[in-house]
Amino acid sequence: MRIFLVIAALLLPLYGPLAAADVDPWEGWNRKVDAFNQFGDRWLIKPVAKAYDFVTPDVIDDGITNVFQNAREPITILNDLLQLKFKKAGVDTGRLLLNSTVGLFGFFDVAQHAGLQREVEDFGQTLGYWGVPSGPYLVLPFLGPSTVRDGFGMVPDVYANPITYIDHDPTRLSVVAGYFVDLRADAFAAEELISGDRYLFLRDAYLQNREYLVNDGEVEMDDFGDEDF
Repeated sequence: MRIFLVIAALLLPLYGPLAAADVDPWEGWNRKVDAFNQFGDRWLIKPVAKAYDFVTPDVIDDGITNVFQNAREPITILNDLLQLKFKKAGVDTGRLLLNSTVGLFGFFDVAQHAGLQREVEDFGQTLGYWGVPSGPYLVLPFLGPSTVRDGFGMVPDVYANPITYIDHDPTRLSVVAGYFVDLRADAFAAEELISGDRYLFLRDAYLQNREYLVNDGEVEMDDFGDEDF
């Protein structure tokens, strides 16, 4: 616990508690980075992802997605432990062992059929668990929506990812590229939900989803009981 208190003490002076109006103080810069990301997506990533989606049968695509999700299970397990969620750590460890063996390195999510549901934890959530505020919204080049806290949290997550330790640069880079292409292809259906100002839609969706994850689904709902209709 002490290490997270130290991290909080270091980060809190950087941005302090945020009021609603301070969620996106860097909107001008963020929109420029978002435009840069959209340009790269439109002319490079999206065409490759479309080609991948076209030639890959659904069952193979699902299996590849499962393999990448299985590879990040150590990140979830580590952050389960850092958040003192020992029962969840046990469940996620069981998922990793079962899917990595019976599930052929995660290609088949047999753990889900055994009642072990997949959950995602990361270091950004761990910092939130220990009281570190999210900080301003931040769009990262190539990586997209984030916050100051979540951007900081990406660093230890990279070191907890087994892909980082593939001891052959071309292979490691190919695997990382494959991960992003598969991730982009899986996002095509979600794009249809975007409406209005794309930047604002993605910002609000990201921040709400992160709040949901940090609080394990326990979010405060507005009380409409006293309103007159």
